[in-house]
Amino acid sequence: METATQAGQETFGGRVAGKVAVVTGGRGDLGGATARLLALHGALVASLDRAGTSATASHSRITEYDVDVTNEASVAKVVQQLTADLGAPDILVNAAGIIGPAGASHTAGMDQFNLIFDVNVKGVWLLTKHVVPAMIAKQSGSIINFSSIHGLTGGRNVPLYHATKGAVRLLSKSDAAAYGAYGVRVNSIHPGSMNTRMSRHSAEQSDIGAEAYYQQLVGGNPLPRQGEPDEIAYGVLYLASDESRFTTGSELVIDGGYTAV
Repeated sequence: METATQAGQETFGGRVAGKVAVVTGGRGDLGGATARLLALHGALVASLDRAGTSATASHSRITEYDVDVTNEASVAKVVQQLTADLGAPDILVNAAGIIGPAGASHTAGMDQFNLIFDVNVKGVWLLTKHVVPAMIAKQSGSIINFSSIHGLTGGRNVPLYHATKGAVRLLSKSDAAAYGAYGVRVNSIHPGSMNTRMSRHSAEQSDIGAEAYYQQLVGGNPLPRQGEPDEIAYGVLYLASDESRFTTGSELVIDGGYTAV
């Protein structure tokens, strides 16, 4: 299978042809792979990320926009602008997120708590708040929220991150219940350990060495490796497309079997 990273400007199969997609965190590894794959399958893509962040994906159908997902005025302005430029969104992918501080709950400060919840939870809510009215008006739409395997399991290392991803999981289910009557589907996607710049940075900073770090991370998985960004992007593509038109309120786990053992 040719990946979105390897491909040129061609269209693969047109699985979201004619649709307008909004992807937050679109200059990151997972968001970038998602934006590019949606573009390769025919969507017009608005890639949203922080100002000054370098883009990881390019395509003639991707348009870059700067946004602060924690600021409602910024979100409202960018949604208004991209709608004027590309049309009303059919797809919203909330991929923006941060990990936050490592350590037990009592070691975190208020500023750290507020930041991770602002980005990972409030950002998802704000984008939904400002995009979903157009979907309601069209009586159709697909929202895909990035949670994590850590929205399904606990863990001692990054409890605030786990808490935010659990919140995204349940917000997705609640919004699925609220908006289903309007033809709007809402699902969450749950990546496992991925081969991304963030993961590589964590490995490099580890005091046990990169090889031991990765062995500890994924060595016990049924598929004992990290996932690639395109493997997440294809999951998003399914949830964004009409192939999943009877799928809402669900959790798509892509983790190499981490949560199965």
